[in-house]
Amino acid sequence: MDKLKNLLERLRHISARGIVQSIENIWQRFRDFLEKTQHTYYRFVVMNNDTFEEVGSYRLSLMNVYVLISSLLVGLTIFGIFLVIFTPLKNLVPGYKGYGNDRAIFDLTERIDSLERSMRAQESYNSNFRKMLTNGAETEKDFPRDTSQLLKDSLSDIPPSEAEMILRSGSGSGDFDTSTVANGSKSLSNIRRNERLESMFLIAPISGAINLGFQPDKKHYGVDIIAPKNTAVKAIADGFVISSDWTLETGNTIAIQHANNVVSFYKHNATLLKKTGDRVKSGEAIAIIGNTGEQTTGPHLHFELWKDGKPLNPAEYIRF
Repeated sequence: MDKLKNLLERLRHISARGIVQSIENIWQRFRDFLEKTQHTYYRFVVMNNDTFEEVGSYRLSLMNVYVLISSLLVGLTIFGIFLVIFTPLKNLVPGYKGYGNDRAIFDLTERIDSLERSMRAQESYNSNFRKMLTNGAETEKDFPRDTSQLLKDSLSDIPPSEAEMILRSGSGSGDFDTSTVANGSKSLSNIRRNERLESMFLIAPISGAINLGFQPDKKHYGVDIIAPKNTAVKAIADGFVISSDWTLETGNTIAIQHANNVVSFYKHNATLLKKTGDRVKSGEAIAIIGNTGEQTTGPHLHFELWKDGKPLNPAEYIRF
């Protein structure tokens, strides 16, 4: 084993000496060549091809040619470097990053950040303004519209009182025909659409899905509309508040007398915003949707529309 190590060590020294000697030989030959050619000159003559007249004559040596070529290469290299640094050609060099590029990127980043801040501020402003208009009402995204647990509002168990019938007639005369209502849906469903009512511009009290429609045969004289919690209930047209009170069955209820002997009812509200005798305009908030009364277990609006003491299907005149 030791002999093998000694042999490898000797070979390493021999190889190193051989390389050094080869380099020295090459350098010596190059020096000899320069010494030989240093005093060897050549003449470069430029002549006219037609008259053979000598135009120019230049004395050259290999050293002069070498220096000239080297100077040209160095000059071209320096010129190319300056050309790249001080001209737009630097943008074509792969991987080159100049101050101008960094500055442009920085300016674009600043503008993007400014636009993002403006967008967030605008979104916050829109959100706050929307809450202000709706009195802090939640949107559909905040309120899951799960109607599986919502009981349908029905008046089948508790008939309307005589006072409510007189109020629904809108005239207070008391000549409302209760037998017509109690004798089934056939007479009610055959009520002809009133042309004077169709000429009125009625807006939706709230926008939402109808959970239970107009069913006069089951004494359900209106429609149940599902909407997000805390939604503002609006008057369908101009009029006067003829009732703003709370009842055990329908909770906070408000009734409005409109033109053409039309009366609208809004039931199960969380809060009433108007009092009896107040004048309201079309689209004005009169209540906040809620879940009051014994005949409801979920936030919704029970809306009724009466004309000349007879209930009408609100869905035929209003788009919810």
